[in-house]
Amino acid sequence: MVKIRLKRMGAKKSPFYRVVVSDSRDRRDGREIEVVGNYDPKTNPATVNIDEEKVLKWLNNGALPTDTVRNILTKQGVMKKYADGKKAAK
Repeated sequence: MVKIRLKRMGAKKSPFYRVVVSDSRDRRDGREIEVVGNYDPKTNPATVNIDEEKVLKWLNNGALPTDTVRNILTKQGVMKKYADGKKAAK
């Protein structure tokens, strides 16, 4: 199964995360299929850069976001676009 999840990057006690698409069997910081954005919780407010087109493509292909990524995507409005797209397809 393919998941959209966070990959931890950065120095000790100074993390930032990449939002990546990877196989669920791979390690958290292991191989990724594609990088679709980044997330920096250390800034105030947290910095989020997401490529919506890539995320929507992967969601439509069956990738599942983790709970944390789902919350980030919801705040960015990507999950609403995904839901609207599914309703329009029916």
